[in-house]
Amino acid sequence: MNKKIIVALDLDDINKTLKLVKELKKEAYAFKIGHEFFYNFGINGYKKIYNICPKIFLDLKLHDIPNTVQKGLKAISKLKPIFTTIHISGGDEMQKISALKNNKKTNILGVTILTSLDNKQTEKYYKEKNVNILVKKFANYAKKNNLSGLVCSPLEINIVRKEVGKEMVLVVPGIRPEKKSKDKKDDQKRTLTPKEAINLGADFLVIGRPIIESKNPLETIKKINHSIQ
Repeated sequence: MNKKIIVALDLDDINKTLKLVKELKKEAYAFKIGHEFFYNFGINGYKKIYNICPKIFLDLKLHDIPNTVQKGLKAISKLKPIFTTIHISGGDEMQKISALKNNKKTNILGVTILTSLDNKQTEKYYKEKNVNILVKKFANYAKKNNLSGLVCSPLEINIVRKEVGKEMVLVVPGIRPEKKSKDKKDDQKRTLTPKEAINLGADFLVIGRPIIESKNPLETIKKINHSIQ
């Protein structure tokens, strides 16, 4: 099976998290550790996950002056994640310094526009109502600055692929297994199903809540894997 799912471990319970990783590791490509888990359990918690499954996407979305980001990436590289992230909006120099840190063990992914933002928010903060135009620009900057890949909404996969070609890795959050009526608690604004995202050209899908909050996480990830084969 060609694994494509990165399970997001957005949890504040270390024991539940470790249990999930053990249960799902044969079905997942990797596991994503973000702010909630990392700031609760730190490097020790990270290593506990790593010891069960060493394929980790450490998603801390660095965004600071270039020198600070460079030092942050140097520290992150010691943890040997397969992916980590920076915000493309941090500028060219920050991206170029980050690209120098790309190696066989850790790929630096550029975050385009967060999937929680809609056109009202992008107009307010980026002076651009059309999210697609923004994402296209950001993808082009990341390619020119030699980042390994991108994080983008599933609705922008096609735009990004046309802009950067097939070489850059596309890691896609905002995946929802079923089309449902809008959940007010769901902060993802731009979503697609796993099959739709893969067909458009996503390399890997980041899926958290639909798996980890389901009654049977293992059965849920198996169904998603089956749907995208």
